[in-house]
Amino acid sequence: MSQIRVACVQMRSGTDVAANIAAAILLIREAAAHGAQLIATPEMTTLLDRKPGAVWEKSTTEEADPGLRAFRALAAELKVTVLIGSIAIRAEGGKCANRSFLIGPDGKIVATYDKIHMFDVQLNAGNIYRESDSFAAGGDAVIANLPAGKLGLTVCYDVRFPDLFRTLAVGGAKVIAVPAAFTRITGEAHWHILLRSRAIETGCFIVAPAQGGKHEDGRETYGHSLIIDPWGEVLAEGGIEPGVIAATLDLAKVDEVRGKVPSLKHARPFGVPNA
Repeated sequence: MSQIRVACVQMRSGTDVAANIAAAILLIREAAAHGAQLIATPEMTTLLDRKPGAVWEKSTTEEADPGLRAFRALAAELKVTVLIGSIAIRAEGGKCANRSFLIGPDGKIVATYDKIHMFDVQLNAGNIYRESDSFAAGGDAVIANLPAGKLGLTVCYDVRFPDLFRTLAVGGAKVIAVPAAFTRITGEAHWHILLRSRAIETGCFIVAPAQGGKHEDGRETYGHSLIIDPWGEVLAEGGIEPGVIAATLDLAKVDEVRGKVPSLKHARPFGVPNA
């Protein structure tokens, strides 16, 4: 079986964890009703709150997290694979991990991935983000097995680091997930370009569920969840509002595209120029 029906859940998560869990459940159910076998939610599915200390205050351990418990039960009930784009999970040192969870149709956790690259930027005077104040960076690339093929895991800002995507592709990934909460400013400029580039460079399908719209904490995210094929063609795209997009992926196309442009095999070592 080389085909898989995938769906992106687009959200507008707020500061109330329980309300976000409930919203995600409704959209996951909608995606399953449309025949999706793999359903992906965006980064920070259960909480977006920029108030200092709020992430730690409203998070818990993996074992106690109410969202993870609910999503595992839902995956088992619907008999689908669910990728929760990320949840804030308490880690050591008073910081959280920005952690993705891949949940199998039996409700068991198949794989986890902690976001590696922290979004520490000042876009303008009113848009300052210091993700590393609340989150500890992960250190390991992760590839998980699906019945149709291998899935590489990333989160949001990771998309700006092509080496990670190449590592996943060389490791056998045929689909790469990019759950995100991209800002409106950076999204308007770079979202489509970056995701299409990562698809073309790796010869992978890209599945990118996003946060979208004006959030309770004042931030504004770009939305436009995307599903992209290995040739860089957009198969499905969302708008700004919460909802579901879906597409059927034929993973045989990965080998077809990589046969036409075998750049993964052609990479060569090279020296660094002198300063």
